[in-house]
Amino acid sequence: MRRDGRAADELRKVSIERNFVKYAQGSALMSLGDTKVVCAAMVEEKIPPFLRGSSKGWVTAEYSMLPYCTPTRIPRDIERQRARSHEIRRLIGRSLRAVVDLAKLGERTIWVDCDVIQADGGTRCVSITGSFIALVDADRWLREKGILKESIIKDSLAAISTGLKEGEELLDLSFQEDSQASVDMNVVMSGKGELVEIQVTGEEKTFSRKILDELLDLAETGVKKLTEIQRKVIGQEEWNWS
Repeated sequence: MRRDGRAADELRKVSIERNFVKYAQGSALMSLGDTKVVCAAMVEEKIPPFLRGSSKGWVTAEYSMLPYCTPTRIPRDIERQRARSHEIRRLIGRSLRAVVDLAKLGERTIWVDCDVIQADGGTRCVSITGSFIALVDADRWLREKGILKESIIKDSLAAISTGLKEGEELLDLSFQEDSQASVDMNVVMSGKGELVEIQVTGEEKTFSRKILDELLDLAETGVKKLTEIQRKVIGQEEWNWS
């Protein structure tokens, strides 16, 4: 048993509140244990210069940890983009684009803003999983307005962390577990079980291929659980891409 009473392969409590903010075309408050992220998707009728004339759209993301999300205040990213935030926003954008048909979107951009309001590990994974809910609602809004004729979404998307702490393989690490882990992994997967991205690091020591494979298997079980929760939140009637 872990400090919070979970089994090694158990997720923290998951909560998703859909349509969390008024003005975004799609939004969700995603909670995984004590980690809480607001994800909001907004449609913009323009695209980056490198895509002009391509008849393709773009999906991109912003990520920020609000000053009060940890016990010690974090300065705001206003004039400079901290390296960690920049890397995570690129990860979120890449992950979302992997499950979107950009040609169907047309020459417009969907921005997904992820604001961490409380952090206890796994913020990038929670941001990706919650962003998918916001993206689904933005996609539905585009079709309801008659802007698009069909869905741009090809598959669902979720992400989870795994790690090795004191020789034990753990799913969904809290901050305390992550800070003590000898191996830390973040895995992004589609609903069909295909990999989108793997981020894995050995902390002050190496690890075997066997451990890598076992952590991937553990992550897959976590993503499947999150996907089922997403399916219930969205509803089977709308869940028509897989």
